[in-house]
Amino acid sequence: MEGAFLNQGASVDKGENARLSSFIGAIAIADMVKTTLGPKGMDKILQKVSEGDQSVSVTNDGATILRSIMLDNAAAKVLVDIAKVQDDEVGDGTTSVAVFCGELLREAEKLVNVRIHPQTIAAGWRIARNIARKALEDSAVDNGADEELFRQDLVRIATTTLSSKLLTHEKDYFANLAVDAVMRLKGSNNLEHIQLIKKAGGQLRDSYLEDGFLMDKQIGVGQPKRIENAKILIANTSMDTDKIKIYGSRVKVDSMTKVAEIEEAEKDKMREKCEKIISHGANVFINRQLIYNLPESIFAERGIMAIEHADFDGVERLAAVTGGEVASTFDHPELVTLGECKVVEEIMIGEDKVIRLGGCKSGAACTIVLRGASSHLLDEAERSLHDALCVLQATVKEPRRICGGGCSEILMAQAIDREVVKTAGKKAIAMAAFATALRQMPAIIADNGGYDSAELVTQLRAKHAAGGNTWGLDMYNGKIADMLDLGVMESFKSKYQVVMSASEAAEMILRVDDIIKCAPRQREQGY
Repeated sequence: MEGAFLNQGASVDKGENARLSSFIGAIAIADMVKTTLGPKGMDKILQKVSEGDQSVSVTNDGATILRSIMLDNAAAKVLVDIAKVQDDEVGDGTTSVAVFCGELLREAEKLVNVRIHPQTIAAGWRIARNIARKALEDSAVDNGADEELFRQDLVRIATTTLSSKLLTHEKDYFANLAVDAVMRLKGSNNLEHIQLIKKAGGQLRDSYLEDGFLMDKQIGVGQPKRIENAKILIANTSMDTDKIKIYGSRVKVDSMTKVAEIEEAEKDKMREKCEKIISHGANVFINRQLIYNLPESIFAERGIMAIEHADFDGVERLAAVTGGEVASTFDHPELVTLGECKVVEEIMIGEDKVIRLGGCKSGAACTIVLRGASSHLLDEAERSLHDALCVLQATVKEPRRICGGGCSEILMAQAIDREVVKTAGKKAIAMAAFATALRQMPAIIADNGGYDSAELVTQLRAKHAAGGNTWGLDMYNGKIADMLDLGVMESFKSKYQVVMSASEAAEMILRVDDIIKCAPRQREQGY
């Protein structure tokens, strides 16, 4: 009926068709990333198909995969959004949140098919979500007051996070590397102070934590290669004014002498600018833009180290770690805050030269140098380590931890099951469906490892019913085990975010009964 009132090109999917379209889209996305879940998850190859870019990346990071695919289904886009939010909030659990949302919708589809109203299902899910949240909070342990125990928890959480990543074979080494880096922040939680530099060559084990800040740039010709007690002027200014830059300008002269005078005037202008910069009292000048030959030679004469083309992220991060400010004009030296560090020097990493800033004013600054055989390997190692750093940062803010390996999912599911038998009405069926979706998470992890998921999950349920609330899946031996003994820990914040985000997104998709596609407004002729 609405078709009579809609513009040409607009369409409406109603009722069952709209709901089915939403379910199919979301479940398809969840099934696509499902195989990457857990320590035995598989990787995906992402290949770009544009004419100018045929690059390939290999990853099992849920957010990276979902961000890379073009979608036309509205519900599928909701799953991509919650994975992005999970990545921004916690860093880990991006695959889990998409898969759990997909499993909830799979259960909802069964209930809708037996004529249970979506609002009834949503009401049951809300009750189940609150029960699951309380069970999760009750099982969480906070060792934030004991520094040694807290560090141990952080190492175990980082190890668990890296178990499902490319770095799994060196997870103990990289977990300690990540914890050392985060502990240097001293609670500031600003990951900008931790820089990741990738250098092809060597092996992953050759990666290390460098005390200080590294810049993958070159020092100017004829300038000092090492300066102690550095005063750093960080700038974002043009250093190429030795030419006329006004577009379309034309200068008529009657002799070459006049041309030389114009060039000399431009050079005088640049010399004046360099003198203003030198008057700040800095012995290191770092500019975001290029530094041309004339200013470079002027800085060399005065014994000032000049570094050009430090990209914008590098300049911003540099200002943060050295305690300086990014300056664009130099007329008032008294208003500019210079950055400080104990030493600026050129060092070698493999066969490449980089600039090291040691003893920065912000003692939290450090750089993780990643080594590896290829650029694809290094890209995935960077994503893996970034996830670990984000999870550790979230754990420092919210120090509670829980047991991993599917333990907390079974714990939450059994807490819901205990309430289901006390709940009257159809809401109880929706609550049971929520518990079933939770139990699917360890089943998928077991399936990805090639184990008998039905056998392992039933064993795990029986163990939890007998009081073994810290037991989960031992994916390396294909059996159940005590997670405390294995040291398989997860951040409370990560799991809490997964359950809350996935259930809210699934509820939103479930409540849809119409999908209206609007036609774009046609431009008028001549515009």
